[in-house]
Amino acid sequence: EALSLAGGGEAAAAAGRQLPEGRRATLASALELEGTVLREGRLTQFVANNLERRIRLSGAPRGEPPAGGSGSSIPAIDPGALQDVVALAGQVAAQVDELLRNVHCGLQALTALSVGCIQTYRDGVESLGEAADLSIRAMYALVARCEELDRAMQPVPALAKRIRDMKGTLERLEGLCK
Repeated sequence: EALSLAGGGEAAAAAGRQLPEGRRATLASALELEGTVLREGRLTQFVANNLERRIRLSGAPRGEPPAGGSGSSIPAIDPGALQDVVALAGQVAAQVDELLRNVHCGLQALTALSVGCIQTYRDGVESLGEAADLSIRAMYALVARCEELDRAMQPVPALAKRIRDMKGTLERLEGLCK
């Protein structure tokens, strides 16, 4: 109230207008009546006197007298509303239980699927290892057979040379016989 009586200083400041020095002094004086004002450069701090009482007053509806300092203004609890809250809490608890059961079942299904995938992967890796091992053994056997064939074929160039020599000799003999 003191601030509004001081000439609407907050409204003028909010609108961005500069207050004349006389109005600033009035605003500061009104603030000092209601609490402590501290100035540090451009920063101004205000601490209200009896802040707890002011908070209580701000929460009270207009037109009603504020509650006494020691009394409580909490209304009585409606038993029907309390029963409704209990019933709704039971429904929420049941829904949470069902949700947790569904999540549990879903997690079990995902776990089973993951285990199946891992087992399939393991089986594939094992059979790939066996196939690679068999392929390596077959390759070594093929290399060994090729080496044996190469050794067995070493006399062939000498035989081919002998056959060519024989063929040349036969051709010469035929040429003499004609």
